[in-house]
Amino acid sequence: MRVTRHAAAPGYAARGHQGVAAMRLQGREAGPTERFWVGLSYYLPGGRADESATGEETVYVVLDGSVVVQTDGERAEIGPLDSVHLPKGTLRRVDNQGSRPAALLVIIANPPDTGLPARGNERSVAVET
Repeated sequence: MRVTRHAAAPGYAARGHQGVAAMRLQGREAGPTERFWVGLSYYLPGGRADESATGEETVYVVLDGSVVVQTDGERAEIGPLDSVHLPKGTLRRVDNQGSRPAALLVIIANPPDTGLPARGNERSVAVET
């Protein structure tokens, strides 16, 4: 068993995200996982993830607040305990259009073949909680 305490979870900056503080709960910098990694993202009001393709199969679960997820002409506002599944390669955009922060649990598959996380489109940063 490997426990990652919220206060000790390593932060990272995801490319194309503005007004978003993100941390890794399991996988990659937080410790090895075979098939997926789990992150927690805090979207400030007006915070967003610009439109880009998902690198791997992705699931978002809203823990608090709400976000708007847009894909291929579809738009859905998701709130507490709502979730959305995005197949690999889905063009998506995420926005916090509300007036309070939103907390988003992020589960993303590791790339196939290696079982190891892809590197290069993020960098670790310190996140105070």
